[in-house]
Amino acid sequence: MMKLFENSTEAIFFFDPKGTAIAINPAAEKIVDPEVLTQLLQGAKRALCQSCRGYTSDTNLHTCINCYLSSSQPDDFSSFQVYLETRDAGVIPYTATFHTIDAENDVRVFMLRNMTKQFKTQERLSQNTMMKHVIEAQENERKRISRELHDGVAQELLSALVDIRVTKYMSSKEEILNKIKQTEATMTRLLDDIRNLSVELRPAALDDLGLEAAFRSHFKRIQQSYGLLVDFKSDISKKRYGSEIETVIYRVCQEAMLNAIKYAQVEVVKVFLFEKGNTLHLIVQDEGIGFNLLDKPIGTGLGLFGMSERSEIMNGDFEVSSGIGKGTTVRLNVPVGDLRKEG
Repeated sequence: MMKLFENSTEAIFFFDPKGTAIAINPAAEKIVDPEVLTQLLQGAKRALCQSCRGYTSDTNLHTCINCYLSSSQPDDFSSFQVYLETRDAGVIPYTATFHTIDAENDVRVFMLRNMTKQFKTQERLSQNTMMKHVIEAQENERKRISRELHDGVAQELLSALVDIRVTKYMSSKEEILNKIKQTEATMTRLLDDIRNLSVELRPAALDDLGLEAAFRSHFKRIQQSYGLLVDFKSDISKKRYGSEIETVIYRVCQEAMLNAIKYAQVEVVKVFLFEKGNTLHLIVQDEGIGFNLLDKPIGTGLGLFGMSERSEIMNGDFEVSSGIGKGTTVRLNVPVGDLRKEG
């Protein structure tokens, strides 16, 4: 046991019920600040608190509420994550255990394993996974645009070209006039298709007039194309925000509306856009068939993933609530602070 204590690569601390260090192994001595180490060795109560930056709970990444050193239920801390200010490497995440090893004398052991390498591995894995999702989403979008161009724009252009060629062989003025009208109708449809593609890629109203105007224009197109009524309420009027914020809000709403069109089976969707407490709030709500959040999403699931990723980029909070027969609500809260700009 002594060899394990002396030679372990894990930092080991022994504490009494008051949080006073009884013994510290060499691995632990190497990571704590010299001043903190001195206080620990001198028996100062809760000296470790000077280095501890909190543990991870169910609700907070860093918290000192119900501290493991003073908890009346140390068994709750048989395995948890804690952050310490180290001697040379700054704040480091550790996997920790804190439990009683001598019930008679109420001696507790605190053991730490550095998780930096594992965290970096997980981060790289997460980045690689996210990149795969992004590439897949980009390719799917390119396929969709390619089909739109081939089946819509290209076919309309070909039809117009044929009409123009046919007029060369017409002798009747009336026939030529009718053919020109047909060509005009074809070119009008073509122009509409190009405009729709352009708006889907990046609506001009978003850059020129802001979120509210872009939303109203988008919802009008949805009603015209799909017959879906959007009950839209907003209190931001002509307020403008940073380009990234406006883009995230717009794209999340766009994706949520697309999901409602595809899966909700409703005739009305409610959308709320408002600013409160330096935070921009978006709510997209339907009373459709809903879905079980624990089930595998219908389709690729990239829509929900993309909305979540966009919100994280802007330090926003993204939430989807739903249930079978209970409809679906998408909420996005993005901090705006001083990121407003003149309208």
